[in-house]
Amino acid sequence: MTPPHPAISDRAFALARAALERPGAPDAFPDRLLVVDVERQTAVWLEGETALRAWPVSTAMNGIGGEENSFKTPPGWHRIHTRIGTDASPGAVFVSREPTGETWCGEDCDGDLILTRILTLDGVEDGINRGPGHDSLERYIYLHGTNQEALIGRPMSQGCVRLGNSDICALFDVVREGDFVLIAASTDRVIPDPYGDGRFHYAGLGGSGMSAIAQFQAMTGGRVSGSDRAFDHGERGAMRAQLEALGIDVLPQDGSGVGTDCAALVVSTAVEEHVPDFAAAKANDIPIVHRSEMLAHFVGAHRSIAVTGTSGKSTVTGMTFEILRGAGRDPSVITGGDLPALQAEGLIGNAFAGDSDLLVVEADESDGSLVRYAPAVGVILNLQRDHKEMDEVAAMFATLRARARETLVVGDDPNLDPFGGGSIRFGLSTHAHVRGQDIAPGAHGSRFRVDEVAFEIPVPGIHNVTNALAAIAACRAVDVPLADMAAPLAGFSGIGRRFQTVGCARGIEVVDDFAHNAEKIAAAIRTAKLRGKRVLAVYQPHGYGPTRFLRSDFVRTFSGELGPEDRLWMLEVFYAGGTATRDFSAAEIVDEIAARGTNAAFAPSRDWLIGRIAEDAKDGDVVLVMGARDPSLTAFARDILGALAA
Repeated sequence: MTPPHPAISDRAFALARAALERPGAPDAFPDRLLVVDVERQTAVWLEGETALRAWPVSTAMNGIGGEENSFKTPPGWHRIHTRIGTDASPGAVFVSREPTGETWCGEDCDGDLILTRILTLDGVEDGINRGPGHDSLERYIYLHGTNQEALIGRPMSQGCVRLGNSDICALFDVVREGDFVLIAASTDRVIPDPYGDGRFHYAGLGGSGMSAIAQFQAMTGGRVSGSDRAFDHGERGAMRAQLEALGIDVLPQDGSGVGTDCAALVVSTAVEEHVPDFAAAKANDIPIVHRSEMLAHFVGAHRSIAVTGTSGKSTVTGMTFEILRGAGRDPSVITGGDLPALQAEGLIGNAFAGDSDLLVVEADESDGSLVRYAPAVGVILNLQRDHKEMDEVAAMFATLRARARETLVVGDDPNLDPFGGGSIRFGLSTHAHVRGQDIAPGAHGSRFRVDEVAFEIPVPGIHNVTNALAAIAACRAVDVPLADMAAPLAGFSGIGRRFQTVGCARGIEVVDDFAHNAEKIAAAIRTAKLRGKRVLAVYQPHGYGPTRFLRSDFVRTFSGELGPEDRLWMLEVFYAGGTATRDFSAAEIVDEIAARGTNAAFAPSRDWLIGRIAEDAKDGDVVLVMGARDPSLTAFARDILGALAA
């Protein structure tokens, strides 16, 4: 009997101790207890001071509640009332707690069957799960096996607690009649129904993360509006038109969008309290929901794959989506990077709603919101210094590990070993379960092999081989055959601003890249060196807080990666508004880099820099434009290309 991960065990004990304050709770901590953790969709068996087993479960699609005819799972303390099906074969079908004599053998079935074993529940909290109108036993609330095993791990039942058929047998063998069961409701704040009558208003709608969630909500039937300072200033007209084409009302950011029909205001960490929409929501007592709470809701409602890590999230999210799509799984996606394949269909490119329950999301660690997500499959790519110190990010990864409902996919870097137990490891090392071999890198793509299947990806760099291996491992976790993944990956069209070629002029290639931390910058420069004789690097630091945090990393990386023939120009730090302290200049960072012998200069303006590059660039050079958050960088890269062509 393998005990659950300590994070799962610790949480089960904490939930049970907190629940001892509930009305009708046992007088002391029970010696034998099953904790059904609704937020994690996990059942944990405790005996004494030890957690012995854990199983994924599925509670009610309608949420938590003890009311008759609510089709909700009742909360609180129960006891096992009756054990039914001791000698039944796996897959035995029950109706009204009685065996029918039929056996489900895995065939497709439209019905929702009760199978294998039944553990009936008797509530002990009056008015909650016991007594008229709320009685769990009278409501026929069970723990039972199901023919919907593929849906285990997320709320999909009609009120009962479902387990896989082998899992209900294992649980049945350890529990006794009279043992306590605690159904612990989610500790997350309940948000308004995204598909109710009310409208959700997104402040900062133009941001990549915000626009993706807003689009997904609109694509799946929700009422959505939003505002953004850029739209108020007449900027980003094409994006505005695409949002409006999806039925999203774009309103001024003056508070007028937060009216009486507004069910919630959605904000990101970047939206400060002085923003008029925020103030209007406060004044009108309208719920304010963080972007990550919306994403957590969608993650929990789907068989989701959440991709996190300090580098490569957007690329792996896009690759995973494209594999699933190419393999006929009709997935959805919510991501921070634009997919050219979706842009070719007239969409913005960072969201799509398919017809299946598979959803691939980019899970951000930068603002700490990662800990909210409980995906079916969690993917941890790497652990580097970026927005936060590494130990702080590692703590978030540990939470994701505990919350992953089915499995975890983890890179093979040694610093990820603490999360590797029981996971699917990917990478280039011999201990990786999904291992890349016979790697042949090229200037425009790479070839490699996994087991006996040959792969080719049309994006350059060894880091993209590793990204592809992560996507392969994630798709393997949801049962996509390896052979079905090769063709979709070969057709992968990349991610917007991830080493994206803007064009070539006079034998000079201009590349647009989102690189903004040390490892991403290093990967971009190394990839550019495969393509050109010289690298003419342009970097715009993104925000004063992140730049202050990573300043020494920038100095080390640029001075270490750029050779004597290469050039670096650094623009002033990008400032998006707000209350950030602007107490230094990028020119100071350039001086530190130049002091180490690197050919580096501060660019006083974009116009000045465009002219300088047009004068200095030669046949065979790669102009590499890097930076994050500023949506105008792509247009700037195009302006450089235009100047070279002229």
